[in-house]
Amino acid sequence: MRGNRWVDPAPFEGARPQVPWWVWLPGWVKLVLAPLALVWLTVRLAVKLTVLAIHYPVVVTLGLGGYVAYRQFGLSPLVLALLSLVCALTVWYGLDGASFLRHGWYRLLTEWRRLTVYVPQWRTVMRLAELAKEVRGKEYLPKLRRVRSEGWRDKVRVRMIPAQSPEQWEARRDNLAHSFNARSCRVRVLKPRVLELDFIHADPLSRPVVVPQLADAGEVDLKRVVVGRTETGKPWRLKLLGSQVLVVGVPGAGKGSVLWSIVWQLAPAIKADMVRLVGIDPKGGMELGQCPDAFEKVIYDNGPEAVALLEEIAAEVKERASRYRGIRRLWARNTGEPFTVLIVDELADLIAYQPDRNLRERATRAVQTITSQGRAPGYAVVGLVQDPRKEVVAFRHLFTTRVALRLDEPIQVDMVLGDGVRQRGAAAHEISENTPGVASLKEDGQREPERARAFHVTDADLVELAVYLAPATVHEFPERSEGSAAA
Repeated sequence: MRGNRWVDPAPFEGARPQVPWWVWLPGWVKLVLAPLALVWLTVRLAVKLTVLAIHYPVVVTLGLGGYVAYRQFGLSPLVLALLSLVCALTVWYGLDGASFLRHGWYRLLTEWRRLTVYVPQWRTVMRLAELAKEVRGKEYLPKLRRVRSEGWRDKVRVRMIPAQSPEQWEARRDNLAHSFNARSCRVRVLKPRVLELDFIHADPLSRPVVVPQLADAGEVDLKRVVVGRTETGKPWRLKLLGSQVLVVGVPGAGKGSVLWSIVWQLAPAIKADMVRLVGIDPKGGMELGQCPDAFEKVIYDNGPEAVALLEEIAAEVKERASRYRGIRRLWARNTGEPFTVLIVDELADLIAYQPDRNLRERATRAVQTITSQGRAPGYAVVGLVQDPRKEVVAFRHLFTTRVALRLDEPIQVDMVLGDGVRQRGAAAHEISENTPGVASLKEDGQREPERARAFHVTDADLVELAVYLAPATVHEFPERSEGSAAA
């Protein structure tokens, strides 16, 4: 009591102690269940040891092997065996460094990072990142599954807790990256409730990708044109047949690398008359003029001639589509007609920056016709632009393959590749100025973007390409007279 008023005591906030259920069982029941409990504990221990051996096979094998060798033969043979192992690994690395890294060093690095980075911090990071939940005194924690290290990244497989979505993990990418000492983190969905986190430690695309040798004239797979290398070391395959390509990047980002990588790989088909290139370069030929022999026709401005060429291609699209009606649904090589690739450098100069309103509208209608109707009859557009805003390229949704080179602002990444792609790891705004040709790319129907680098096509390579595609010169010599022949 305080005066005449009653003060309620503070409520008890401690957790109520919980007693295991088996404590209340009668003694004879405990005696009967004791053997079963012992078997259960033995099985559980065996499972734990098996999982440990699966997660750390190198450490477990070396540890058990070393212990058995020491007990069987003593210390000196064990030291000799270790020295022999080191020599064998050194020879392996010298003969095939890539195989040694993939099957040897990266396996050991995987176990080391799992043991020292992810396992000790997993529970704490999940709690602080609010990815773990507690309901009625029971904690639901995302399960750490498989860890695989590839040197430049760690692939961590995770099983989400119930009622959790990938978007919750994507929103905490930066938190997870800094928590596990990585440069960045990407989230990929493998299957329902299973994610794979890519913790990036280095950039495998920091060095230029050298162009391959020009092949002999022949067929080119237009659905898988190799224009560079992805960050996983695989070829960057660009789809041209049945697709339209939009390449966006600030000046110096490497749009020319993508452009000439496409032309370089199409060169054998161009030489065999299976593919024809048509180009428009509003910059006066500063780009496409480096190798005009690659093009059947090229215009070096954005005036009436360029618009007339666009309308001519649009008319061809409609005419060829009318001939294919009821016969085929997609262009093929056996049609006897070449696959046409229209390359427009600085597309905005034609459809946005052209001061003549009539020419601008005509160019826009023609490009829209080609991009919306040209895939089936065998026409592809490769448009290059610096500004990805909607008022510049209002119909960018018609480009089914979009390539984002270095951009100025984070919001531009979503403009080019689609909403939410930046949250899934497409960081085109963070690409270094020292790595031209590096890009994030995405095709329609593909959830996660890819990261790749186009071939580094030098001026010397363009000279070689021009010589390769230059028409052969036939020299006509005068017939010799009989007198000169006799002489």
